[in-house]
Amino acid sequence: MMNNRKIIKGYKTLISSSFNVNTSTDKFNEGIIFTLYSDKFNSLKVGFAENERVLEKKLSSEALILLDKKKGNKKELFLLITILKELGIKYSDNLYFKYSISLMRHLSILGWPVGKSLYKQRKIRKELLCA
Repeated sequence: MMNNRKIIKGYKTLISSSFNVNTSTDKFNEGIIFTLYSDKFNSLKVGFAENERVLEKKLSSEALILLDKKKGNKKELFLLITILKELGIKYSDNLYFKYSISLMRHLSILGWPVGKSLYKQRKIRKELLCA
């Protein structure tokens, strides 16, 4: 039994449409994302500061050590908190986390500034053996 199938050749057309992107930065201002460490409580604090002055004020008001910082926005902080929550990592209302190597690894993988003083990234080396 032979089936007669027709192959229809043709081109699909791409329909263009306008896509409005809100580029206002009112909600997610550029600033500094950072990681602080409390030696007294063995905890980490992640956060966002509008500028260097605000970050310095936070550092002077609390006995915290700045591990690392970089330019970023509030959206990155909210995204990080959401991901850590989904991973089951608990935190306090002020975004304090209990220090652990796994938390540091997660932060590093997610591109959060953690510095090199408490967390040293593993380097995986591959060796090519020739027979």
